[in-house]
Amino acid sequence: MISGIVMIFVALWFYQSAMKAKAGNAMMWVAIGAVGFFALVWLLQSVNVYILESVRASEGGAGYESIQGADRKDPGDFLGFSGVLKSIYFELSPSIVAFLAIALVRLKFLTKESFSAANLFSGIKEMFVSIKQSFKTPE
Repeated sequence: MISGIVMIFVALWFYQSAMKAKAGNAMMWVAIGAVGFFALVWLLQSVNVYILESVRASEGGAGYESIQGADRKDPGDFLGFSGVLKSIYFELSPSIVAFLAIALVRLKFLTKESFSAANLFSGIKEMFVSIKQSFKTPE
């Protein structure tokens, strides 16, 4: 769900960047941003699942039952403060890494600006201001 919300923001960000850069076919850039973000999140979530399953499978025996999701009945290593941190990492890391990768694509191919932190994330504030303005009623 978090990734879906971020994907919508990525699409808006790419649209506004394409309009600002006067790039041809802005909708193509929106599709590249959204589909690229979705593909990266899917790939990274698959890697996370593979890591989790390999760690849990190494426990072996009755501690791991892979039939019909039975392994999820035992929270395992996800108890306590370190468990909360692991859960947050596995939930947010695909979205963060995919966002950074898509920001690099936007910088290199869409805006063609020099590499810097300011240029990498430029336009995000303007996007949120534009969203905020869209909710105001005309007078």
